[in-house]
Amino acid sequence: MKQDLNKLMCLDLYLSGTPAQSEASIENVTKVDSILPLVSWDVFSDSYFKQLIASKKAMDIKKINAYAKRHGWKNDLQTIFDATDFEAIILCDKNQNIVWVNEGFTNMTGYTKKEVLGKTPRLLQGAKTDPKATTEIALNLKKNNPFKTQLLNYRKNKQPYNCEIQIFPLGNVEMTHYIALEKEIL
Repeated sequence: MKQDLNKLMCLDLYLSGTPAQSEASIENVTKVDSILPLVSWDVFSDSYFKQLIASKKAMDIKKINAYAKRHGWKNDLQTIFDATDFEAIILCDKNQNIVWVNEGFTNMTGYTKKEVLGKTPRLLQGAKTDPKATTEIALNLKKNNPFKTQLLNYRKNKQPYNCEIQIFPLGNVEMTHYIALEKEIL
């Protein structure tokens, strides 16, 4: 019922318009010590925000597909996106310079697209970032291997956060870009 809002359309109106006599005729009423408001928006908002997030991800994927078409990548991007749970997308050229980030990146890190374009993702690393993890990243990038790792990064305000990163090399005959799909680990 939670996902079918048609069944809840008039719930608020019905509940607010029920006369006291009708409530008294209901058998097996459980007495409640406190009154909790029931508002259909609570049910609707959960579904709405999930749809909004899915819509934003679809737009991000569409933008990445435009890059793929422009650069002739042969990667199966749909499979990559379907198999990966992510919040942030970072697209880098073969020199690891950022060429595009999504809104999820800005939400996660506090950096705007304008602030990071042309820079490397190393700007997210800080004092407590594990050097072994960054060495592992460098080795996998050099080999053009897709891989998954966890890393302690830093937001623009210097607050640390853990994230899971999946990086995929992109290209046709030759690798031209990398895409990093990131998710914060709480």
